[in-house]
Amino acid sequence: MTGPHHHDVLVVGGGNAGISLAAKLRRDGCRDVAIVEPKDVHEYRPLLSYVAGGMATLDDLRRPQAEAMPRGVRWYRDAVTSIDPARSAVRLASGGELTYSDLAVCPGSQVDWDAVPGAQDAVRTGAASTNYLPEHAPATWEMLSALTSGTAVFAISDRHVPCAPVGLKPLFLAADHWRRTGVLDAITVELVVEADRLVDLDESDQELRAAAAEYGVRVRTATSVESVDGASRRVRLRTPDGPDEIRYDTLYLAPPHRAPGWLASSGLTSPESDGFLAVDPVTLQHRDHATVWGLGDAAEVDALPSGGALRKQVPVVAHNIAARRTGATMRHYDGYSVGPVTTSRTQLLLAEFDRQGRKEPTLRVPDLARPRRSLLVFDRYVEPQIYWRRLLRGKVS
Repeated sequence: MTGPHHHDVLVVGGGNAGISLAAKLRRDGCRDVAIVEPKDVHEYRPLLSYVAGGMATLDDLRRPQAEAMPRGVRWYRDAVTSIDPARSAVRLASGGELTYSDLAVCPGSQVDWDAVPGAQDAVRTGAASTNYLPEHAPATWEMLSALTSGTAVFAISDRHVPCAPVGLKPLFLAADHWRRTGVLDAITVELVVEADRLVDLDESDQELRAAAAEYGVRVRTATSVESVDGASRRVRLRTPDGPDEIRYDTLYLAPPHRAPGWLASSGLTSPESDGFLAVDPVTLQHRDHATVWGLGDAAEVDALPSGGALRKQVPVVAHNIAARRTGATMRHYDGYSVGPVTTSRTQLLLAEFDRQGRKEPTLRVPDLARPRRSLLVFDRYVEPQIYWRRLLRGKVS
């Protein structure tokens, strides 16, 4: 690439957030939109929890990135190394540079193994796994389904984990499998959750605790994993009552996540944003740079990061980019998010709430916050088709 290329709107990241936004901008009439994304394969990541539960494969969630890209959008197969908001410029790993009129930053987050010493080494032993890295999701189900006795520990962090409650899916899918195969009574199941609740909606939290009790799961909230010793298969915990330790036969991790380091080195974070993009959580505009916008897992928006949240964030950013230019009133994001959690291999509940933990259902009837067979069918089979055919085509409002 010779010399900088300028684009009206430049999008960093070709995941759910980036492609949905680019497609929405195109549908709204923006003629010059470009995406920077190095990966050649696009993944519908919500299915990874079903891969970890033996109800999907990696082939079910993957398509070529070229097929996911919206028509009329320029795709740079490259990675971002830095952003200079003062110059409205983005530096690429290839050495090139792009400039922009508005910039949408949505590169996603990544597993932060350094936050839990020993966890990455433990995963390499085969007795621990996670579905938050696609390459480990099939091994997660192999590990869980092979267990016939012993102790299974499920540890779910709340440190920027994308849709942390979905980390409960492998637990309930595995517990139901163990019950069906007659080995559940021989397995001690420990659930360690760093947050105070299983999900930030009282009604659904009660449903999930009741489901856990039916399987005999010991639930520990406000408890975090301090370190893992893969050689001795021990998890060291920090609990409200002090330190503790559990020996495991299998360990499932929904580990802490962090944002790309170049966000901080580009001056786009703040002391309060913990290394994530510092945006106004209502308008999603950067607090210091008016032409920079953030959405998705890499932005600190004071709400649970989730794919469902993007259905609200994408229209807000698309509208507000135009509103900034024309002086129109900006739209607001109220922190809506959603946690679809299975309670068995046949039922699922949908916890929908805003950043204050208030119920915000898509439908008033029926009550989706309670487990239903139809919701599991929708989440596993229908929602992926909506994703590929509508959301990635900008048909979101």
